[in-house]
Amino acid sequence: MNMEITNVNTGIRSEHRTAVRTQAQKNVGKLVILSIGVIAAALLYLFVDVNMKYFSYAMKLRIPKLTVMLITAFCIGGASIVFQSIINNTIVTPCLLGMNSLYSLIHTAVVFFLGSGSALAANANLSFGIDLVLMGVIATIIYSYLFKKTKHNVLYVLLAGTVMSTFFSSIQTTLTRVMDPNEYDSLLATLVASFSNVNSSIIVFSLVLLAILIFALRKELALLDVITLGKAQAINLGVDYDRTIRRLLLGVTLCIAIATAMVGPISFLGLIIANLSRQLLRTYRHTYLIISSALIGMVVLVGGQLIVEHVFTYSVPVSVFITVGGGIYFLYLLMRQRRS
Repeated sequence: MNMEITNVNTGIRSEHRTAVRTQAQKNVGKLVILSIGVIAAALLYLFVDVNMKYFSYAMKLRIPKLTVMLITAFCIGGASIVFQSIINNTIVTPCLLGMNSLYSLIHTAVVFFLGSGSALAANANLSFGIDLVLMGVIATIIYSYLFKKTKHNVLYVLLAGTVMSTFFSSIQTTLTRVMDPNEYDSLLATLVASFSNVNSSIIVFSLVLLAILIFALRKELALLDVITLGKAQAINLGVDYDRTIRRLLLGVTLCIAIATAMVGPISFLGLIIANLSRQLLRTYRHTYLIISSALIGMVVLVGGQLIVEHVFTYSVPVSVFITVGGGIYFLYLLMRQRRS
């Protein structure tokens, strides 16, 4: 009898391992297909309608824009997956909790109090560095306190996030109304999401910062699969939960700040690509999810910008399509979660 039970258990474990390997192989195949899609979209964006006479000039314009789109997609895609795991809910993203509004407020306040002509505001890398430091400190304090007080209850978090987003936007609007018109004109270009006027001067700074972030948070990122089990289970498995959450939240904040500084706020992009990634792969492994979310974001941004430039001739920015589609998708996710 014991021998039969042992054989059954061995068979079940063997079938489980086979199923896991099969699913992993399928996920790798999907990631390869997404990678091919990103390469195809990038090549189309670079070479469609290029006049060979002005090839060098066209590349000087398109390569920085393409690089910014890829970095933005990576930042938003990775940050959204990590943030959803922190809060243990798949319909909440940093943008829905007002992180974009907070960055816009901080950037506006720097220009308002220091002036657009000051050394701190005029230098793109220095201004970006100031925004990052302020954003990282303020957002980590605010959202850590919010999650602790609401005990990660999604309804309370969404309500508090909506209030904070409105609060940040109201202060930012007040500052712009009393700001000098000339300084407002220089500020406006950095607050409206547009890939036609990207901030390519901070590409190197952003890449270096991303590399440092990934290296510094490599241990915390490896614990994401455990964090999704819940606070009690993670602590029982030896995870310093509060410290890990704070460090991951700081990483999320800096990634959102990088993306917003480069192209302006893009609402709902993280919601779309993070949930598409989860639906496509259906796995709990965050290595796959983060890569997939970033790749989907790259396809969406590069393909969307390609359509905007060559079909709509810049009449409608890609952020409009993302916002409209993301709003509809958000309502769909809410209704589906309610039914389940």
